[in-house]
Amino acid sequence: MAQRYEGGCMCGAVRYVAEAAPLNERICHCRSCQKAVGAAFNARLMFRADEVRLSGPVKIAYSSPAVKRGFCAECGTTVLSGREAAGVLAVTSGSLDDPSLFRPAMHIWISSKQPWLKLDDGLSQFDEAAPA
Repeated sequence: MAQRYEGGCMCGAVRYVAEAAPLNERICHCRSCQKAVGAAFNARLMFRADEVRLSGPVKIAYSSPAVKRGFCAECGTTVLSGREAAGVLAVTSGSLDDPSLFRPAMHIWISSKQPWLKLDDGLSQFDEAAPA
């Protein structure tokens, strides 16, 4: 049986469940992610969109024509991002009920990494998107 990933926003109005292995687990340093989560990077787990069940008042904003961002309409917590055309949805690691489930494999978009951030965790690093 696959691992169960559950989480939600700070106030509890938005909840999600995924009962599948993530497609990937990455730490993104692009400027869009930095702005969307209000931090130096976005640590996230990506799933097929049909494997994630969402409930609650999710407000959607588009950071580009292809990438949507979702946050709680009540408390503002960023909980997801996704590419509808690719059929994928990512949840933020900090919104997991058990954030220790997050197992990142790489850093992407380190060309936008904050200069004070030192990456010494031994993970693969890519200047932009990861190779296909």
